[in-house]
Amino acid sequence: MLAITRVITRRLHGTSDVTVFPKLSGFSIVSPKHVEVEYTDGTKFKFSSEFLRIHSPAADGKVRSIGGEKVISGRRYVGIMSAEPVGNYGVRLVFDDLHRTGIYPWDYFHELGSNKFGLMRSYIKTLQKHNLSREPPPSRKR
Repeated sequence: MLAITRVITRRLHGTSDVTVFPKLSGFSIVSPKHVEVEYTDGTKFKFSSEFLRIHSPAADGKVRSIGGEKVISGRRYVGIMSAEPVGNYGVRLVFDDLHRTGIYPWDYFHELGSNKFGLMRSYIKTLQKHNLSREPPPSRKR
């Protein structure tokens, strides 16, 4: 989503340094826990479902806003139930925590993959800062 916003902003302001991403050549759900995305330039990214869930481009009711920071915790074991194509530009991922409003453009996957390790490191630091965990909360006993 950030890439799309950047492109639109540059077009409106007449700047020409638009990032052009390679075209998609493959997308697959490897297991309920992983997605692989491949581009025509040979770039290939493998994402965990947790990573994609916490970086969903959608606004979500299960997100805590702490000091203006978007914080999603407890999603370590989330899985992907399905992927629904959205036009020619992306896919809607449906997660087993019932989150289904995120539409992931192909360019967004490329941007996430190019920054994957820094984004994950930042996510873990944010959880630690707010005393949260990647682990789901314990289930309530009846």
